[in-house]
Amino acid sequence: MTRPFLKQEHDIFRESLRKFLQREAAPNIDEWEANKEVPRSFWKKLGKEGFLCPQVEEKYGGLDADFGFAVVASEEFDRVNVGLIGIGLHNDISMPYIESYATDEQKNRWLPGAVSGDIISAIAMTEPNTGSDLANIQTTAILDGDHYVLNGEKTFITNGHLADIVIVVAKTDPKAQPAHRGISLLVVEADTPGFTKGKKLQKVGQHASDTAELIFQDARIPKKNLLGEEGKGFYYLMEKLQQERLMVAIQSLASAELMVEETIRYVKERTAFGQRIADFQNTQFKLAEMKTEIKIGRTFVDQLIVDHMNQKDIVTEVSMAKWWVTDLAKKVSTECMQLHGGFGYMEEYEIARRFRDVAVSSIYAGSNEIMKTIIAKNIGL
Repeated sequence: MTRPFLKQEHDIFRESLRKFLQREAAPNIDEWEANKEVPRSFWKKLGKEGFLCPQVEEKYGGLDADFGFAVVASEEFDRVNVGLIGIGLHNDISMPYIESYATDEQKNRWLPGAVSGDIISAIAMTEPNTGSDLANIQTTAILDGDHYVLNGEKTFITNGHLADIVIVVAKTDPKAQPAHRGISLLVVEADTPGFTKGKKLQKVGQHASDTAELIFQDARIPKKNLLGEEGKGFYYLMEKLQQERLMVAIQSLASAELMVEETIRYVKERTAFGQRIADFQNTQFKLAEMKTEIKIGRTFVDQLIVDHMNQKDIVTEVSMAKWWVTDLAKKVSTECMQLHGGFGYMEEYEIARRFRDVAVSSIYAGSNEIMKTIIAKNIGL
């Protein structure tokens, strides 16, 4: 199937990245999962090879590459391990806020390091008592002279433990009505007094992904670290969530494709009752159904990628893709594990890792229930 947004330069980039990941990442996944993070040394290697933030302008060290490169990178990282998701978050979710809303001074301060791997980024939205309902966050940043005094707690923050800079969603006007008009974005640097990184969280899956709690206690953030305009944070988040959710659909589809590939290979080799597992009609029907649904998802998502590259407003369609594809990935993980039998429950088999790693995809970047709420609202309900 020809993918309309991919050209020869994307294929060259994919081949180069795939070889790099097979050499530098694949042999180390067990160690990274045990340590609950991808080491900083690997980030530096990615930066040296041009695999971090390729979309950034050349004057800041990037390749000025189109969104097709982000798609290729996301798919290749996922093929190695879903726990590499923190790299995609840095490339395609947090740093685009800097690219779009930062001043020239801020861009010069942060973008070159983000491209080289010297700066790892995170974005902190979720709080212990606030998930998808961003308008009701409790973290505050009150202006005091030339600084904002930041207080609050964030949780489930990808790259939280390693991050050198964190884009923090906070209320600069807690009395604003409606509440979302009081939200701003502040870039908090890791060495800021009053900023503490909590423990690495013990997750069900995605073990190589560094996920942590962040605590702010009277942390003084220079006013010059305000991203964009005060009070516009919620609107910035709404503008960027389309790409974030599209990236989740892209990644989840790549996982589904890999799981089916692995299962087809397995059922051709494994025998039971005197024949290959692949020869049973139930096996054939299950895999035929999954291949069909994945093909439908691929066709839809690839069209959304083209529309996104053409800067179309596709919030409704991306919401559809996000919930449908992540649910599909979870379904595929269950069906493929079943076809593997007892071996599918063993950690040394890829399907076991995928089963635990894709489970959260229907929750982050806005739960699938929120996606359906957005769709319902946008179709006039």
